[in-house]
Amino acid sequence: MKNEILKMMVPAVGESINEVTISSWLKKDGDIIELDDVIAEIDSDKATFDLTAESSGKLKIKAQEGDTLEIGAHICSIEQGDFEVQESDKSIKPDDETIDQPEYSEVKEEDKKIEDTTSNVTPVAQKIIDDKGIDINNISGSGIGGKITKEDVLNVTNSSAEEKSEPTDSQNRVKMTQLRKTIAKRLVSVKNETAMLTTFNEVDMSSIMSLRSKYKESFKEKYGVNLGFMSFFTKACCIALNEWPAVNAMIDGDEIVYNSSCNISIAVSTPKGLVVPVIRDADQMGFDVIESEVIRLAIKARDGKLSIDEMQGGTFTITNGGIFGSMLSTPIINAPQSAILGMHNIVKRGVVVNDELVVRPMMYLALSYDHRIIDGRESVSFLVRVKELLEDPSRLMLEI
Repeated sequence: MKNEILKMMVPAVGESINEVTISSWLKKDGDIIELDDVIAEIDSDKATFDLTAESSGKLKIKAQEGDTLEIGAHICSIEQGDFEVQESDKSIKPDDETIDQPEYSEVKEEDKKIEDTTSNVTPVAQKIIDDKGIDINNISGSGIGGKITKEDVLNVTNSSAEEKSEPTDSQNRVKMTQLRKTIAKRLVSVKNETAMLTTFNEVDMSSIMSLRSKYKESFKEKYGVNLGFMSFFTKACCIALNEWPAVNAMIDGDEIVYNSSCNISIAVSTPKGLVVPVIRDADQMGFDVIESEVIRLAIKARDGKLSIDEMQGGTFTITNGGIFGSMLSTPIINAPQSAILGMHNIVKRGVVVNDELVVRPMMYLALSYDHRIIDGRESVSFLVRVKELLEDPSRLMLEI
């Protein structure tokens, strides 16, 4: 009797997503797979998703890595039947009773180093390393805790390819990912379709830095997270947004939509591009909850595990170019929002306080806004209010 063939189609991964790109196959053509095995990674214009097997059987790959497919297109097939797993397909589990486990004292130091290294590699990166025969010791991890990501491995392979190329070959063409193409389209669209303007101010960070230094140990001991700058800026923005609601609004056709909640988008740089996960109802959160959310979302973003829901619904964005050393910038609005706050690096500068020249840690702030909906008075007043709250953090606690 002939085995049945199950056709797998590109699943609907989120609202408004019409196509995806196959980032990598985690299984090979002809591999025996089990139901719910992760067989591929697919990139959309908003996030990366795992493609899981809809049945057990033998995998028949139709679309190749780098192919762009519409939702509902045929991506692979699974031949259903009783297949015997080949030795090369069997996964060796640490607790498998059929494996002779050496005593701890018999484990060589070199083996222990390899084991420690491979445990800090993403599955996709490990697959590429195995397929290409790359020496893992030549790869530096850029992920959380030094974890080696797919991009780290590809950078090594691209560098090797460039070294082997002819001396006259000074270009390396790489196909744009769906995420990068979408970022490019959206940024150009915002520049062309909004009346974007930027206003600036500067903040004396002395009080916040003193407060963090004084309470950082007790804060971490109580809440399990560090007291970072982001919670101060998020709280300050939420208070200012409630006082200047136009900055938290957006245009929909010929209507202005005023948002009653402060859903703060946090710009996170990842190897694949910029993403902006959302801290929902940030105005209702304490410092510890905001810090926990920032960490949780940043880790998911850098691991490519953000869901569509976690990136939608933001009403105002904060971006921190200061972590890369930026002194000043004019951030681009994150449409359909109407404003974005840009943080920058902290630099000791001479400033006049009470008619005396003193040295203070200063940060420039930039607020880019859509002048169609936000007037100059509102934008400047919003930024001044943020400055006041940050320079006197006790106001943040009392919200005055």
